[in-house]
Amino acid sequence: MSYKGFMNCNSRVSKEEQEFYDLKMKAAEYYRANGVPQKMEGVLNDMFFDKPEDIYGYLANYFSKLSSPPVISRLLGKEIYDGKGQLSLQAQVLCIIKNEEKTTCSAVISSHREVLDNSFQDQSGVTNINNDKRRDSVMAALHWIHESLNTILKGSDPCDQTGVDKILRYASSLELCAQICKKGNSTEKPIPPPEPSELVLPGSMAIGSVSLAVAKTGALLQCLPLYKYIKALRNQQPCPEEMHIPVPLVTLLSCGKMSPGKLNLLEEVIVIPKAGQRLKQIITMVLELQKEMMKIMNAASKTGVRNIAPVLPTVSDSGALVVGYERPEQPLDLITEASNNLGLALGKGIHLAVNCAAHNLMDYPKGKYEVITGTPKSPDELVDMYEALISKYPAVVALIDPLRKEDVEQWERLSSVVGASCSLLSDISSKPQCHSSREDAPSLPGVRGYILNQSNETTVTDLIHVTTENKGAVIIGTTCGEPCSDDALSDVVVGLGVGYVKLGGLSRGERLTKYNRLISIEEELAQQGILGMAFSSLVFSAGRKRRLDKAMGRRGSNGLAGENTSLTARERKLCVRNHEGGGGELAKKNLPWFC
Repeated sequence: MSYKGFMNCNSRVSKEEQEFYDLKMKAAEYYRANGVPQKMEGVLNDMFFDKPEDIYGYLANYFSKLSSPPVISRLLGKEIYDGKGQLSLQAQVLCIIKNEEKTTCSAVISSHREVLDNSFQDQSGVTNINNDKRRDSVMAALHWIHESLNTILKGSDPCDQTGVDKILRYASSLELCAQICKKGNSTEKPIPPPEPSELVLPGSMAIGSVSLAVAKTGALLQCLPLYKYIKALRNQQPCPEEMHIPVPLVTLLSCGKMSPGKLNLLEEVIVIPKAGQRLKQIITMVLELQKEMMKIMNAASKTGVRNIAPVLPTVSDSGALVVGYERPEQPLDLITEASNNLGLALGKGIHLAVNCAAHNLMDYPKGKYEVITGTPKSPDELVDMYEALISKYPAVVALIDPLRKEDVEQWERLSSVVGASCSLLSDISSKPQCHSSREDAPSLPGVRGYILNQSNETTVTDLIHVTTENKGAVIIGTTCGEPCSDDALSDVVVGLGVGYVKLGGLSRGERLTKYNRLISIEEELAQQGILGMAFSSLVFSAGRKRRLDKAMGRRGSNGLAGENTSLTARERKLCVRNHEGGGGELAKKNLPWFC
């Protein structure tokens, strides 16, 4: 009945009744405008024929599909402590979901020491200075999250990872400009910087943490495991049928600058397992190798053998055993002996890589590398040392950061003398966005691959771009110096489809958390029948690659390069399809062949 008819039939209507009638008319118009009666009628008709046991669950599922998509309402930053007891940052994302604000996901990432200037301090004060700078950096990150990032991301779609990361990158660039302006009038330090000027902003861990938290939120809202969500972001389409688990590069020993011996060069000695094995097999093999190494060192210590260091009950931040040696040959001899005792084919079944971290060894007043305490070496002498080492230990197929980036001439010379049997890798974690395109990436002679750690302002989009544009030439890993308890990196590397991941050693809970997550993902994929195989073993060597190509009778530029020569026709076809368009470019660039 219309309002006019109502008034004619009820000449005496109270004010309350009129207001109530007007309210009902407004409600009816509101529901009609939003299509509620039609939707109610439709779902009630469907439910009558379906006759579900849970009536209200049926209605809840129906209307949940009609609800507005979630949006980010605010961000929260929290102070937490990492595996070393150091102050760190946790970023949380809160979303409006069905008219309610809910905490969705949180994330923690690793961070390098964040120093805006390159001043050098006496070693006695380094620890306190770093702790103070770290606290300042965490406080700056909290300020970023609670102020600028909270404001500019409010109302954003948490499933639009690219859009969110663009906003984060813009905020980072604004802060960078502000910091440069503040530093503009400062005087230059007389001591040359340890690396080319690469400004790392205090608090930049807020960028990477928020980006990862948003990605986890998007995966949660779309009811996908994070690794499948990352894969869908990378492919811009639904997740493909098969996925593979990256081969882990496991750190065995740490003989770097912080070790008790005179040897400073071998920051990490890393074992590279043969591809084609399940993750539990690899971990079991490495654990057995570690046990055998411990037996050898304990026996040598008891018998007083001078060239074997005593076992130390300490573990490095990278999760590896810390040992003190005098010469670089000693740890390699130890691994060789342990492998032979176990019947492991070092150089065939497993290979080795060495993280030299040479940029930390430069004595600037002398202009030489402090490779061994009291025995500095010039860049050319260090190249000669590497050449001799690789010649004596052919199982070493990769050197990570063997020289500073400034020593371009020595990089070129090193590549010419060892490049046929050993790959040179460079850590690009400080500025990953520079490597999102091959044309823009700063190149070092002979570098065949990159190590990229998710830290500081590295966003999920950065990881996707770098691994896509440098297809097959990127190893994703964690930082050596700072443990992080978040296991999301394991999902990320599977989603990115990289061939290898560097997670550190098999000690320390924050490292094993990531290994355990990889095992869980592998089991999930196997149960779903979509576990593919990372076919290629590590082929950093161009010479070895050519020999394997010949052994497999590979034709054309696309195909396999690995030690497993018993592949079926279907496996060959699958691997070619997965790498279509990438193999030829990698061959031209002489890059390592990762599958």
